[in-house]
Amino acid sequence: GATTWRKLALAYHNKQQNETKALNVLERAFALDTTDARVLMELDQLHKKMNKPHQQRLHLLEQHLELVNDRDDLYLERIVLHNLLGSHSTALDLLNGRKFHPWEGGEGKVVGQFLVCHIELAKQALTAGDYTLAYDLLCATDRYPENLGEGKLFGAQENDINYLKACALEGSGKTKEAELFFKQATQGLSEPVQAIYYNDQQPDKIFYQGLAWKKLGNGSRAEAIFNRLIEFGKAHLNDSVKLDYFAVSLPDLLVFDQDLQQRNRNHCHYLMALGYLGLSNGKLPDAETHFNEVLKADVNHQGAHLHKKLIQAAVLID
Repeated sequence: GATTWRKLALAYHNKQQNETKALNVLERAFALDTTDARVLMELDQLHKKMNKPHQQRLHLLEQHLELVNDRDDLYLERIVLHNLLGSHSTALDLLNGRKFHPWEGGEGKVVGQFLVCHIELAKQALTAGDYTLAYDLLCATDRYPENLGEGKLFGAQENDINYLKACALEGSGKTKEAELFFKQATQGLSEPVQAIYYNDQQPDKIFYQGLAWKKLGNGSRAEAIFNRLIEFGKAHLNDSVKLDYFAVSLPDLLVFDQDLQQRNRNHCHYLMALGYLGLSNGKLPDAETHFNEVLKADVNHQGAHLHKKLIQAAVLID
């Protein structure tokens, strides 16, 4: 039955590193029982790992909505895909329409997409000059709705939200309030790290610290932060990464083994891209090059997708 094929697929992938065979077998497993939500989840995870186009993955999930609605992780994957495709309003509607329950390996993920929806819609509003809407969207993240199944962690770093709130206030002519939020946006750890665990300092938070210093007229502080991201990325690009045996809170509960070296390279290219993006003047082509390196290796790297868009949205980063 389907279970046998499933096990075979995992063996092909994890023991023989043969993705194509694993995919054939898993597709067969799902064809044998198209009511098995777990096999659909694993099939989608494999598609994800193989960098299949977002539209193709979304199409498969939306053909089997009753299964998707059966599992929080699949339902969330559908939301992530909408966010990757830029349909943030649809993603937000889907988030609002479900009560999530925490699951192992899912820590921070639902909230993560909730934040992406609001931040991206706010960026669109800022770019369009609708400062009130932008500010309201950002304020909607002050407290997380009950249905997300997770509260705000104490000390959650919100450099991005504070920076964008400040931009919205600045746009509305509220310079004094804006300055307070720009100052808040400079707070927190500004040393890049290997972000392997989900609660590690995420590099985009550091990037927004730099942008905030720039807005406060402290260009040298800003440049130091951006250069640090670039230097860290360059220094660690070829590190050999070992997982701590007790790594319980990996960002993804891994059905399929992941190449940690590749993950590290992506992270380093991402750091460099953010650094060059922050330096902007004349460095935007470098930013684009490094974002593309990340996306070539991992088409699902949400940070790279969303920040690459900022290359075209100069109003938000200058």
